[in-house]
Amino acid sequence: MTGKERREQLLDVGRRLFAERGLDGTSIEEIAAQAGVSKPVVYEHFGGKEGLYAVVVDREVDRFLSMGTALLSGDDTMEKFEVAAVALLRYIDENSDGFRILVRDSHPASGSGTFASLISDIASQVEYILADVLKRRGYDPKLAPMYSQMLVGMVVFAGQWWLDVRKPKLEEMAAHLVNLAWHGMAALDPKPKISPEANRMLKDHPKPW
Repeated sequence: MTGKERREQLLDVGRRLFAERGLDGTSIEEIAAQAGVSKPVVYEHFGGKEGLYAVVVDREVDRFLSMGTALLSGDDTMEKFEVAAVALLRYIDENSDGFRILVRDSHPASGSGTFASLISDIASQVEYILADVLKRRGYDPKLAPMYSQMLVGMVVFAGQWWLDVRKPKLEEMAAHLVNLAWHGMAALDPKPKISPEANRMLKDHPKPW
C-alpha cells in the first residue's frame, strides 16, 4: 500500500473498533493486528491510538455538520424537515459506526470537543431558522436558541434510540419526529407558565431528593 492507502486503512479499522468498544476498550495492538501491520506503523501515521481516534472523530464531525448545513438550507417548510429527518436517519442507518463514535464524548485530543458541542453547532444553525418562524408567529425570536437546542437534541437522541431498536421503519420514524416537532411548534404557547395546579402539587409534596 502507499502511505495514503495505509492511512485510510488504519482509519477504517480504527473507526470500526472504536464504534464497537470505545477508545479505552480498543488497544493499539488490536488496531495493528486487524490492519495486518506492526504497532510502529500505527505510531508512524497517528502517534498512537489517541491520535487515530481524534482524526476519526474529526472526520465524523465534519461529515455530520456538512450534512446538517445542506439539509437546513432553503425555506422552512414541513416538507424540508421531512426530508431532513429521513436523511438523518439514513445517515445513522448507513453510517452506524461513525454515529456511535459521535454519541460518545470526543477525546480531548480532538479539536472538535464533545458530542454536546457538535449538537450545539447544529443547533446554532437551526436557531436562525427558528428565529424567523417564531417571529412570524408572534413569538419572541430571542427564544430561538433554547428551542433549537430542544429540537436538535430530541431528533439526535431519538435517532440514537432508533439505531438500537430499528423500529418503526425509517420513513415512519422520520414522520413521527416531524409530527412532534412541526405540530408542537405550531401550537406553542407564546408565554408558557407552570400551571397553578402543578405549583400546588409542588408545595403539597416533599422534595424527592
